[in-house]
Amino acid sequence: MLMVISGHVFSQVKNPVKWSFASKKINETTYEVSMTATLDAAWHIYSQTTPEGGPSATLISFTKNPLVILDGEVKEVGKLEQKHEELFGVDVKQFSNKVIFVQSVKLKAKAKTSINGTIEFMTCNNKECLPPTTKKFSVALN
Repeated sequence: MLMVISGHVFSQVKNPVKWSFASKKINETTYEVSMTATLDAAWHIYSQTTPEGGPSATLISFTKNPLVILDGEVKEVGKLEQKHEELFGVDVKQFSNKVIFVQSVKLKAKAKTSINGTIEFMTCNNKECLPPTTKKFSVALN
């Protein structure tokens, strides 16, 4: 019995990022969609602009919705850290603790709808990197 329990404990999947999603109405047709990553201590998530050759940059993709227009690029709100990472041989751009990815969207018509998509991200600490993970999301716009 003890072996079964200890095997289960050691086989736990690490999940150092907690995601939350929200929308904020700016005016009758404009919303800000926020995708917030809260990280466990010592873990990092990478900027959308992290150069190739390093850890995987965060990639946010939106499912096409005929009622919604994406307005500009996804902004990153948080303390951006840039440092040379010997492991990868490049300057990485990363966030610790928390980062909010914000996308402004406009509705083509006054209607209740949602914006859906995926976030592909990679996390590392000073001992290990986890493989890239994809998280699906859906945020109501109403």
